[in-house]
Amino acid sequence: MAADSSRPNVLFIISDDLNASLGCYGHPLVKTPNLDKLAARGVRFENAACQFPLCGPSRNSMLTGLYPNSTGIYQNSLIFRQTIPSHHSLSQAFRLNGYFAARIGKLYHYNVPLSIGTNGHDDPGSWEMEINPTGVDRMEDQDETFSLIPGSYGGTLSWHASAHPEEKHTDGMMAREAEWVLERCAKDKSRPFFLALGFFRPHTPYISPKAWFEGYPKDQMPVVQGWEEDQKDIPAHGLGSYKKEQDNLTDDLRRQCIQAYYASISFMDAQAGIVLDALDRLGLAENTIVVFTSDHGYHMGEHGLWQKQSLFEESARVPLIIAGPGVTKGGVTKAPSGLIDLYPTLTELCGVKAPDNLQGQSLVPMLKDPKAEGRGWVISQVMRGGVKKAGVSPAKGAMGKRIFGYSLRTPRWRYTEWNEGKEGRELYDHDTDPKELTNLADKPEHAETVASLSAQVKDIAKTTFPASGVAPEIREKANWAPNLTNP
Repeated sequence: MAADSSRPNVLFIISDDLNASLGCYGHPLVKTPNLDKLAARGVRFENAACQFPLCGPSRNSMLTGLYPNSTGIYQNSLIFRQTIPSHHSLSQAFRLNGYFAARIGKLYHYNVPLSIGTNGHDDPGSWEMEINPTGVDRMEDQDETFSLIPGSYGGTLSWHASAHPEEKHTDGMMAREAEWVLERCAKDKSRPFFLALGFFRPHTPYISPKAWFEGYPKDQMPVVQGWEEDQKDIPAHGLGSYKKEQDNLTDDLRRQCIQAYYASISFMDAQAGIVLDALDRLGLAENTIVVFTSDHGYHMGEHGLWQKQSLFEESARVPLIIAGPGVTKGGVTKAPSGLIDLYPTLTELCGVKAPDNLQGQSLVPMLKDPKAEGRGWVISQVMRGGVKKAGVSPAKGAMGKRIFGYSLRTPRWRYTEWNEGKEGRELYDHDTDPKELTNLADKPEHAETVASLSAQVKDIAKTTFPASGVAPEIREKANWAPNLTNP
């Protein structure tokens, strides 16, 4: 399709492992002035959720517009080309419609920090420009980083207050690369652009310049109390993301960890500000749709859990802000939404042809009128169990018993069931219990609500699969697309 420079540009910014600890989401401590300003220019989604609170499955789902059951991706280090090679990714659809598509940093899965500076497990057909900086957080600071498991960083709680300036860090370098790309796009407006910027922070190891740590005095960091009592009414699978090394956490280490996480968020916000300021300075803001989100939420001690892979609010919920031409300024919507909705939303806003099999809803009605209700629900899932032996590819069929949990979020309820309810149920009333501390699933007075929501989960779960009703098989090696249109 011929390019049409009058169509909106897209600046797609995604943070890594970021929960809703932002100023614009009402967090009492975390300072995010740049993202707060973006929210004032657009619509903030109060009840947005990922579809799978793990990097690889979530990002593949978001960037294909398909649920994990339809991508067949339930683990990291896999790409949708191994399961549905002919499907057009979000940015690929834009490329096929005349857009210049560029990626800086992490959009698909990366092994952090080891893959920083590489293409990670990215999809070459999705971009025509790829930029992968490597900063001091990867090359130098790592040797000084504290970790609960010495020498382990990406999947373990780990942090470091760096002596290096922000422009030497990977995220700082990426922000300045994005500024350069935007300058190029401002000079040549013959094609609209789709620029995707994937920050690594606040993913572990939480490394940012020391000055950002100083903004969060350790002794003022909030430590969750009473989590042992809270866990008593939670099914075992609901706590299945707990890691043994977290037994080593003391309250002092918890405060250090929270301090480092908050510092990383503010550092990332500052880098986002560089890019957003460049958009304004170059006269691109008025015709650019800006999306800011995260691949999933993140625990900081709630329910005794840390990091991700639970189906509680802290792990399943994501920040989502959309601003740009035709979008309500300063709007807040409580309509449940998902990352899966971004593909149909952006293609509609930009007049881009989308695949017929997308499974999300368009958020355009909520962008025009934040009071619009949309479909009224969003669903997330996780998998317990999986590969039995380290290093054995799931394509070899070496899968252990797999238990799926599905969690339905409506404006009032979060209802979660494990193995179709055979291995536990959870029900939380957000009108009275926004921290999800009291599981009502076994209360007789809520039996009717449980039955209704359970039936809804089962009906919705069926629609998350492809027409065959079976998740596609994972191929041992990705069938990379030799060109844009014929994978």
